[in-house]
Amino acid sequence: MANYIKALLVDDLPPGSMKTVRVGGKSIAMANVDGEVFAIDDTCSHAECSLGSEGFIDGNVVTCGCHGATFDVTNGKVMSMPAVTDVASYSVKIVGQDVLIAL
Repeated sequence: MANYIKALLVDDLPPGSMKTVRVGGKSIAMANVDGEVFAIDDTCSHAECSLGSEGFIDGNVVTCGCHGATFDVTNGKVMSMPAVTDVASYSVKIVGQDVLIAL
């Protein structure tokens, strides 16, 4: 069974926004896409830039602010170069006002 850890509150992540949180010793990029919350590794697989802090979100696509690689925040899959390696994605659930992720 997955171990869910509180990452933030629902109100901390309005629809259309993204932010970096530190959970269980990992930096995680949290994204709210039309009211649904997703979590992926915060570090771009191309140049180790922060996706949540330096990236730009448009729908379910985050663009790395360093070199323009894009990822699908719903599953961590690379959508465009220069990145060629996916980033990990994590299960998310909301309990009351708490956003929890499984690490």
